[in-house]
Amino acid sequence: MTEHELDDLLSAPRDETTAALEVCPGDIIILGAGGKMGPTLARMAARARADSRRVIAVSRWSSAAAERALNDAGVETLRCDLLDPDAVARLPDAANVIFMAGQKFGTAEAPAMTWAINTIVPAHCAHRYRDSRIVAFSTGNVYPLTPVERGGSREDDTPGPVGEYAASCLGRERVFEFYAVRHRARVATCRLNYAIELRYGVLVDVALKVYRGEPVSVEMGYVNVIWQGDANRIALECLRLASSPPFVVNVTGADILSVRALAEWFAERFGKRARFIGTERADALLSNTSRMGETFAAPEVSLDQMREWVAQWIEEGGPLLGKATRFEARDGRF
Repeated sequence: MTEHELDDLLSAPRDETTAALEVCPGDIIILGAGGKMGPTLARMAARARADSRRVIAVSRWSSAAAERALNDAGVETLRCDLLDPDAVARLPDAANVIFMAGQKFGTAEAPAMTWAINTIVPAHCAHRYRDSRIVAFSTGNVYPLTPVERGGSREDDTPGPVGEYAASCLGRERVFEFYAVRHRARVATCRLNYAIELRYGVLVDVALKVYRGEPVSVEMGYVNVIWQGDANRIALECLRLASSPPFVVNVTGADILSVRALAEWFAERFGKRARFIGTERADALLSNTSRMGETFAAPEVSLDQMREWVAQWIEEGGPLLGKATRFEARDGRF
């Protein structure tokens, strides 16, 4: 599989995605579209549209190649510093907003910037688009670590963020909630963890360590994962569910996966020996997906398929983003 084929796979809409956009007329603007998921989500929005609506991807665009690729796929791109309220005010009107801006890595060294990006930027954007439908990406990190046997945190559980990154993400949610209550903004919040593709993600982290003969930490012994294409589809389908107060949904895989078992699978696949450090704890960062399962069609890509694709990609020397997820961190420091 080439990178172009991978991006095509990650940006393929399903019938439910197209149907959701049909009942949400108007242009689509994606704020913070330059990250790991934004480009393929923008391409999916362009592929799912059945009319002449604009799909606009907004970022600082540090990668000119990524910007050009989106333009070639029929997505308009705009450059904007979302921390600048005047620049945000000048962004074009759009009936549908996907908010993806955020900062995770570097929080420990620059907590003030993390709080600014994760709370001030949402305030600028929520104010600018308070009359639009807004899907706001959040994270399962707003939950505390929970006993594995409990099956993961539910959307109605009391938040318990660990560390400044997680706390600032809860702050982001509260900003959008404020605009939903005060200004009747229609919001859907997607609490995502962890999106997987072949260039990054928890499966890549584990597989690479096994492939390189490095020890795998099992301190955070259990995880949920979802194929990034499935997460993209659900996010776009959430536009039809944006409401006041916000609709909130956990977006991840239903299965609770053992990190040790994942490493042992990759070890057998690669013909290597898995090495481990640490000991599994009784709790982990896990999300319950009952609401997602009741609301959306099931994810299309299985764990077996994800594992096999990742293993083949690594064996063939496929390009990687070189950004570890730090899923094993239990102290919330990233």
